[in-house]
Amino acid sequence: MGYYLHQVPGRLRVRTPLIKRNEKKAFDAQSLLKSIHGVRSTLTNTLTGSIVIHYDPKTVDAEAITSILTRFGYFDQAKAITNDQYIHNAASQAGQWAWKALFGAFANTALQGSPLGVITLLI
Repeated sequence: MGYYLHQVPGRLRVRTPLIKRNEKKAFDAQSLLKSIHGVRSTLTNTLTGSIVIHYDPKTVDAEAITSILTRFGYFDQAKAITNDQYIHNAASQAGQWAWKALFGAFANTALQGSPLGVITLLI
C-alpha cells in the first residue's frame, strides 16, 4: 500500500512508503510532528510505514497536520486513499475472488467427465 489516510477527531493515521523500513525517516517524522502545537503523541511503525498521531482537535486539525507532512515530503495527499476507499477496494476484490471460486466450482462440476472438461484442463 502506498499512501493512506484515516482520521477521527483527535486521532490521525497516515501510511507513507517514506518511513517503511527506514528508522531515520521515521524518527525525523516523529520529531517534526512533536514540534506541532497540539500534537499530543506519535507512534511510528517502520514495518508498515504507519504513523499514528494523537492531537488536540481544539488546537490543530488533521488537515493542518497532513499539510505539514506533505510540505516536508513525508506524505502525498494526491496519492492517498482514505479508509472508505480502502474498504471499497477490499470488498470489491473479495467479491471477485468469491465469484471466481463459485464459477470455478460450478464449471468443475458441470464439466467433470465430459470431453469438454478434458479440453478445459488442457487449456
